[in-house]
Amino acid sequence: MSERANASVIPFKVDEQTEEETLAQNAQQNPAERLHLAEAVRMAEAIVFASAQPVSEKQLAARLPDGINVAVAMAELQQIYARRGVNLVRVGDAWAFRTAGDLAFLMSRDTVQQRKLSRAALEVLAIIAYHQPVTRAEIEDIRGVETSKGTLDTLLETEWVRMRGRRRTPGRPVTYGTTDSFLDHFALEEIRDLPGMEELKGAGLLSGRMPSNFSIPVPPADPDALTDDEDALTDIDLEELGLLTPRVTED
Repeated sequence: MSERANASVIPFKVDEQTEEETLAQNAQQNPAERLHLAEAVRMAEAIVFASAQPVSEKQLAARLPDGINVAVAMAELQQIYARRGVNLVRVGDAWAFRTAGDLAFLMSRDTVQQRKLSRAALEVLAIIAYHQPVTRAEIEDIRGVETSKGTLDTLLETEWVRMRGRRRTPGRPVTYGTTDSFLDHFALEEIRDLPGMEELKGAGLLSGRMPSNFSIPVPPADPDALTDDEDALTDIDLEELGLLTPRVTED
């Protein structure tokens, strides 16, 4: 296990303001800036509301007026919807409207029943989530059994798992990681919001008598960043993996 697994969690100090809160307060003190921010919040609301997918802050910055601090505008909009039937939630570096958690039962009849994942698929998904980037061989080493290609294909089809790159080892195996769709489905703002050991024990998912040296790895802060022993997937790699239509060359 890496040293990251033993890192302790440092609680936030409640008496310190975030940069977004400070900027928002400054804007409130200036009527002109307040009007400018209010209009940007309305525009951001329209953009996110009309989108079928979570909208990234980069996309918002490209469509909002110049000089607008996107983080401040979204924090303001999130506060507006905090006690409404739908909430503005963060999904990775993107934003989306979702039904308030305490009202989810109202939507149960309209929810499309999804096919349940097999136990093997759930185990593989958990390993990928906590250990990413991870190869198929590494998954099998952790599980102690062979992992079928069909299990990985199922997870790729759900769009909760993606191929990240290739490991710089003999054979250049593909590495796997989670997606923003995974975060969205499990209501996680970032991958490090995955439950830790105590939370898993409290939910009855781990035995109370685990080995003393047992620990849970801490997922990377930026799941999109390649590690030092990974190479990005090239077009040739994508063609070999069947993810890109081979280019036709003229004689």
